[in-house]
Amino acid sequence: MKLLLITAIAEFGKEVKQILKNAQVKNYSYQEVVGYRNASHDAINSNWFGTEMNENESIMFYAFVDKENVDLVFDAVTEFNSKQETLSHIHSAIINIEKSN
Repeated sequence: MKLLLITAIAEFGKEVKQILKNAQVKNYSYQEVVGYRNASHDAINSNWFGTEMNENESIMFYAFVDKENVDLVFDAVTEFNSKQETLSHIHSAIINIEKSN
């Protein structure tokens, strides 16, 4: 059993849900979160927002996933990200669960 974490901008919520459905992840939770990007290293004239800290409406999904479904999710996320023309991507991570009840 693995703990799957997925973060994305809120606009990708529908796509993330479809990825989970296609990977046969039947149970998951998600919540709206505020994502921050520290743009202090960017030149002010190339920074669209004109400030050092940018906030984004984001979402975070989490689910306990069987090992065989993990690769399906990661492959789908990689495929989705490869087709994006925007700087935003879906980010995914897996955490091993050593023990659970």
